[in-house]
Amino acid sequence: MVRRTPGKSERNMIVKTLYRAGARSDHFEVISMGSVALCVTLWIRAKTVDQDERGNAERRALFVGLWPPTIWLIGDSLGRIERRRRWR
Repeated sequence: MVRRTPGKSERNMIVKTLYRAGARSDHFEVISMGSVALCVTLWIRAKTVDQDERGNAERRALFVGLWPPTIWLIGDSLGRIERRRRWR
């Protein structure tokens, strides 16, 4: 069985769909920074709860802390599309 690597248009399908829906790189950069703030807020809040609930609260903060890089990279991909369209 031969595996075919996806072409450029197939790899960018999600990003192009987001762009057509009106999403822009600025939106995703703001959301990424907001998720960093949410992570810090949840982490601080985890320190204020009692010991029984602390583990779950810390896991929640770490889970939210995984979001920013992914969201930022989606915004970066949208930024590339925006720059390409400006130069045309």
